[in-house]
Amino acid sequence: MTSTTNLSTGLTAGHRERLMRVAREVSFDTGTRIFEEGRRADRFWIVRTGTVALDLPVPGGRAAVVESLGHGELIGWSWHFPPHVWHLGAEATSPVRAYEFDAEAVRAMCAGDPEFGRAIADWVGRVVAHRLHASRIRLLDLYAPYGSGSRM
Repeated sequence: MTSTTNLSTGLTAGHRERLMRVAREVSFDTGTRIFEEGRRADRFWIVRTGTVALDLPVPGGRAAVVESLGHGELIGWSWHFPPHVWHLGAEATSPVRAYEFDAEAVRAMCAGDPEFGRAIADWVGRVVAHRLHASRIRLLDLYAPYGSGSRM
């Protein structure tokens, strides 16, 4: 993916380097639930390898997958906005290696350096807008009488 939601194109090299200083490497096996909607959002991840499905609970049915994330993409944005509660769920659909970040530490970095904070807020905001659009399209495809009329 080459959109601005990807880490490599979403932040300048300097801001990426600064963010990566507080990263730790983690891995998730296929089928691992990374987070659940409604739970506390105290961390986030950037995918190194593998695929993660973002899903939305559907009353009386299986969760609807609204987007799949891969290399360089941000897993989770709810950590950045109060009340810091997940708005979607996430599951590893293949073995995943990722960088994990402590949300409180990154928010403190943002507060301490307004330029860095603006860059992170802009990047996360673009991710939110993209995910909202992707969720809307996917839900229309699943539940609207004639689908969304566009392809994802």
